[in-house]
Amino acid sequence: MEPDLFTAAAEDRRERDPGASPLAVRMRPRTLDDVVGQQHLLRPGSPLRRLVGDGGGPAGPSSVILWGPPGTGKTTLAYVVSKATDKRFVELSAITAGVKEVRAVIESAKRQSGGYGRDTVLFLDEIHRFSKAQQDSLLPAVENRWVTLIAATTENPYFSVISPLLSRSLLLTLEPLTDDDLRGVLARALTDERGLAGAVTLPEDTEAHLLRIAGGDARRALTALEAGAGSAISKGEETITLATLEESVDRAAVAYDRDGDQHYDVASALIKSIRGSDVDAALHYLARMIDAGEDPRFIARRLMISASEDIGLADSTALPTAVAAAQAVAMIGFPEASLILSHATIALALAPKSNAATKAIGAALDDVRTGKAGPVPPHLRDGHYKGAAKLGHAQGYVYPHDVPGAIAAQDYLPEELQGRRYYTPTRYGAEARYFDVLERVRERLSGKGERSGEGE
Repeated sequence: MEPDLFTAAAEDRRERDPGASPLAVRMRPRTLDDVVGQQHLLRPGSPLRRLVGDGGGPAGPSSVILWGPPGTGKTTLAYVVSKATDKRFVELSAITAGVKEVRAVIESAKRQSGGYGRDTVLFLDEIHRFSKAQQDSLLPAVENRWVTLIAATTENPYFSVISPLLSRSLLLTLEPLTDDDLRGVLARALTDERGLAGAVTLPEDTEAHLLRIAGGDARRALTALEAGAGSAISKGEETITLATLEESVDRAAVAYDRDGDQHYDVASALIKSIRGSDVDAALHYLARMIDAGEDPRFIARRLMISASEDIGLADSTALPTAVAAAQAVAMIGFPEASLILSHATIALALAPKSNAATKAIGAALDDVRTGKAGPVPPHLRDGHYKGAAKLGHAQGYVYPHDVPGAIAAQDYLPEELQGRRYYTPTRYGAEARYFDVLERVRERLSGKGERSGEGE
C-alpha cells in the first residue's frame, strides 16, 4: 500500500545511513539511464520511458508485465518509475496481498483520478502467485486505465497469467545480465558513496569468481560482494582476496575459464567420461561446468554430438534424448536446466557404446576427399525431365517396393567403388540387430540372397 509515516521514516534513514539497508538495495539505480542491461526496453518512446514522463497523450503507456529471471532488474525498473514519475505509485506483493488490497488500491486510484487528476501506477510483484480470481480483480482497472499496472514475474506468463490480463498488457521480456553488465554493477558498487565508497578493491580473480557465483543475477552479485567486503574490512584488508570471498560466501572457486584452456579441458573430460561409461566422473565434470556458469546450450550441443559419435545405433534413443535436452535447456535456462543436463548425461553415460556410425562417415569422406567418387550409375540418375530417357537416365532402375522384401538387386555405388563397405555394426546394444540384418541385405543387393524375408 502507500507509504505511511513509519515507512517514510525508514526510507529516510536508509538515505542517511547506508549501512541500514543491503548493498543491493542501496545501489538501485535512481533513473532509467542508470539501469544496467535491458537496453532493448529503454529506448526513447518505450513504454517504460513513457511511464516516467516521456509523454504519450491519448496513446499513453499501457500496463506492462515484466518477465525475466531473478536479479535482472524487474523490481529495480519499478523502483525507478516510482522515483521518477509524477504519478502516484503504489506497491503490492502477491505473496502478502489479496483481492481486498487490490480493490482498495483501485478505489483509491479512481478517487485520485476523478478528484485530483492524478494517475496511479500499481506495481504488483510476483503476479504469478495470484490465483485466477485474484488476477481477475485487476481486469476492470487495467481495461479502464484506472491504474497503470507494472507486474513482475519470474514464471512464464503464458502459463501463470490469465489470458485477458495478458491481452490488456504489454509483455516485456528481461534478459539475463551479461558478465560485462555485472562488471559495471560491481564497479559502481565499489566506488559509489551509496555503496562501498572505495573501502576495498576487487582483484580480477576474485571478480571472476563473483561473476560465476552471480550467474547473471545482479542481486546475488552485490550480496556476495557485500559479504566479501565485510569480511575483508573486518580483517583490516583493503583487497577482497579470493580466499576471503570463498570464506564469506562458503563456495569454493572452481578453476575454470570459459574462454581458456579449462573450458575445453573440462568439456573434453565430460565427453570422454561419457564415452568411458563412467557416469560419476561425467556428473563431476558436468557439475564443474554448471557451477562455473558455462552456457547450458554449449553443454547440450556437446551431448548431442556424443550421442551420435560414441553411442550411435547401439542405443537409438540416445540422440533424441540429447536433442530433447537441448530444446528444454534453451526454453528453461539455469538453474533448472541443470536437472535436464544431468538426465541426459546419465542416460548417455550408461548407454551401450558404438562408434560404428562415426567410422562409417569417416571412411566415406576419406574416399570422396581422395577422388574416389565416380559418376552416378545411369539407372540412379534423375529421369523426370524431358530427354532423360534418350540419355539413358533412370533406365533399368528397379523400384524396390515392387519386389518382395523391398530390396532390389542392383548397383547403387559408383562403378569404381563397387563392393566398398563403410558401415560395420558392432554387436553392442541395439546395434547387434543391424549386424545380423546388414549381411542379409547386402546379399540381397548383390543378387546372391534368396527372394525371401519380406519386411526386412
